[in-house]
Amino acid sequence: MTEVRVPGAEHQELAELDDLTTAGGHTDPDDYLGTTHAGLPAQSDVPGVQIDGYFPSDSHTNTHHGWNHDAQFVIRLPEQWNGGLVVSGAPGVRAQYSNDKAISDYVLSLGYAYAATDKGNTGLEFYGNSRRPGDAIVEWNERMTELTRSAGETVTQYYGRPADEVIAAGVSNGGYLVRWQLENHPELYTRGVELEGTLWTADLNPFSALPSAIRGYEQQSPELITAAGFDPGSDFLWEYHYTIYWTLTQQIYTRELDPSYQGSEAAYDYSQRPEAHEAIQRFALTGKIGKPLHSIHGTYDCLLPIPQSDRYAELAASTGLHTYQRVEAGNHLDGLVDAYPDRLVPLVPLLQQAIRTPS
Repeated sequence: MTEVRVPGAEHQELAELDDLTTAGGHTDPDDYLGTTHAGLPAQSDVPGVQIDGYFPSDSHTNTHHGWNHDAQFVIRLPEQWNGGLVVSGAPGVRAQYSNDKAISDYVLSLGYAYAATDKGNTGLEFYGNSRRPGDAIVEWNERMTELTRSAGETVTQYYGRPADEVIAAGVSNGGYLVRWQLENHPELYTRGVELEGTLWTADLNPFSALPSAIRGYEQQSPELITAAGFDPGSDFLWEYHYTIYWTLTQQIYTRELDPSYQGSEAAYDYSQRPEAHEAIQRFALTGKIGKPLHSIHGTYDCLLPIPQSDRYAELAASTGLHTYQRVEAGNHLDGLVDAYPDRLVPLVPLLQQAIRTPS
């Protein structure tokens, strides 16, 4: 075990564990808070080796383990290996343990090795080390590629042979990473599965939806909210999302992609912001995936409206490699299902099913 080295890692710590799942406690529950619903079946008793560490980086937003060092990762290697590897990037601005409930526990129970990255920067000031607009998001993709290569080599070291299958899996910003990887590095993966991935294109992206939703809520105009792409049936969720997500998400993306903007979030007009257009072009999606991709999105998503995934499905249609699953009454966070069990449908079980059974 001590001879296993993660290629390119600046620091790593290995632990032989009786249980690699969240039940074993070698994780951080704050990372995955609210990402799943209480009814999700729990997994446990998966012995193996866990490697925590970080790649070289000069930013310090991730405080896990007291390292205060970004580009942190976790790799989990179960004793009973099925020959596969699942690689994931953190959703939102969370860190490397954020998919532990939604993805890691489940795939470990099936025998997959698992690896996750913090995407190279975390938290509400994830943009702090950007020297040029878009640097932080460009780094997200670079870190996913870096981890996939290193985790693949680590698997080969540990098990004595390479993985037969490498699956890219992610949620939200992590779903965006899956799309980008299959467009730009399809050679690294056999397939991908993503849930409600963020769309970044020149015409549709968070900037084309959030300001209208913010204005609609502040002006008590439901028409502006639905014009942004949000389903009118999701109106019972709008106050929560305005309070928790809409303004904050618009604010932090503006600081990353359009830092010269001085106005309010509600007044932001993406069509008049050439700096933002230029920044987004650095990491925009095209739909030109090179390996099979299964996408899932809920109609009641109140952070990333489903028309944006509809658009990605249109972009990817010509490849013949894309499967798109629209789910009535699915929301962005499965944690809200516990508050509205009769009105919302959990999506993580569908993500897990798609990982287990290729479409």
